[in-house]
Amino acid sequence: MFTCSPGEESKPQGYDCPCHNPAFARLSARMANEFSRRSVLRGAAAGAATAAFWPVVASAHIPEAPKSAVAFTNAKVFDGKSNKLLTGVRVVVQGDRIKALEAGDKPLDGATQVIDCGGRTLMPGLIDAHWHAMGAGMPFNDMDKADVGYLNLVAGEEAERTVLRGFTSVRDVGGPSFGLKRAIDTGVTPGPRIWPSGAAISQTGGHGDHRTASEVAAGRESPNVADGVDAMLKCVREQLLLGASHIKLCAGGGIWSDYDPIDSTQYTEAELRAAVEAAENWNTYVTVHAYTPRAVQTAVRAGVKCIEHGHLIDEETARILADKGIWLSLQPFLDNAFSPIDTDPKRRVKQIAVHQGTDTAYGFAKKYKIKTAWGTDIGGGPQWTVNQGGLLASLDRWYTPVEILKMATGANGELCALSGPRNPYPAKIGVIEPAAYADLLLVDGDPTADIRLVADPGKNFKIIMKDGRIYKNTLV
Repeated sequence: MFTCSPGEESKPQGYDCPCHNPAFARLSARMANEFSRRSVLRGAAAGAATAAFWPVVASAHIPEAPKSAVAFTNAKVFDGKSNKLLTGVRVVVQGDRIKALEAGDKPLDGATQVIDCGGRTLMPGLIDAHWHAMGAGMPFNDMDKADVGYLNLVAGEEAERTVLRGFTSVRDVGGPSFGLKRAIDTGVTPGPRIWPSGAAISQTGGHGDHRTASEVAAGRESPNVADGVDAMLKCVREQLLLGASHIKLCAGGGIWSDYDPIDSTQYTEAELRAAVEAAENWNTYVTVHAYTPRAVQTAVRAGVKCIEHGHLIDEETARILADKGIWLSLQPFLDNAFSPIDTDPKRRVKQIAVHQGTDTAYGFAKKYKIKTAWGTDIGGGPQWTVNQGGLLASLDRWYTPVEILKMATGANGELCALSGPRNPYPAKIGVIEPAAYADLLLVDGDPTADIRLVADPGKNFKIIMKDGRIYKNTLV
């Protein structure tokens, strides 16, 4: 149920749209094929229906919840939405929520645990709005050979590292992450909150069609490939059945996929609209992989709410996105240490085109005040995912530090909330305000002045809290 892209050749290990790396695609297909279609649907549906009632267990890696309220005092507070730090206030946490943001001299209950922040900066947990939880933690070539159970364990280990980098929430836009999400939510393993899309749905020959030419000639079908309105409705409804918080479609060409040109537009407006209507019937939304003006504009006319990538848009398309309030989920794709050079000549041409469009896309986003989200789209193993914070800091090419932090906290939280009733987590994220989730970072320094602090979480994040539980505390 979770296939993504074509091709059999070896790829460089790292950045640039890992969900459509052929090895990750074959992993997803293999995970679907090792269980019967009917049993996967039944089991996942039952899991989605009962997860809220499943008892939360305590993993050895998950800290116990504090037995009393916790008050963070003597901190400068970045609340995820303001341009300036708040001073003279304290943040009180009760259970998994923020209880109060109050005056620092207000009397405290004697049972409250006090954490003196020593003048450091307290901020919301970071949010990666374009993540692939199942493809991030392992070299792509290893995915072809490893046992599925092992791959799930590796994904769980990477999920813990993700939290320890300060990313307490991720929006998963393609991959079989439902089981990992449930394991995190029920306390089996530590990890970030996951907003899952399930399979990235593709047309035949599109960015998410991973079959080889010989497989097509042999008549092999791919469960995430949907052609025509009826097939689209069925595929979208299956992802919603499995527990998708939003739907991901491939509406244009990509870098990793070998058979579709980067300039290709994928799906007709009618097919895209069918997906939008099916999602809207479940009170959620569709996001699409698309780079070019035609692909983006076709998707917008069909009613999608978010564009993933969009690096090749023109000024007319930027105006349309701004006028209609469409989200643009951009990634800082550049020829730098975070983005290995693709050695395949044809893919390299596409990669260069996308990288060359990055400055222009961010320029349009700022000029027209497009609702802009940030994500990494990173993968290929721990040697690359360690750069998650560094990729966030690299936005300083276009934005001020406080603009970057607002994007990776409050703004990304708004995008996650676009799932409406399909949002698996009812409270706000990305902000410090009463009733929001108690996902907090204590930073040694001021990241609103020096964004590079987030690039070294091991050194600079003194406390990491998720759900009111302290996963890291180097103050003690």
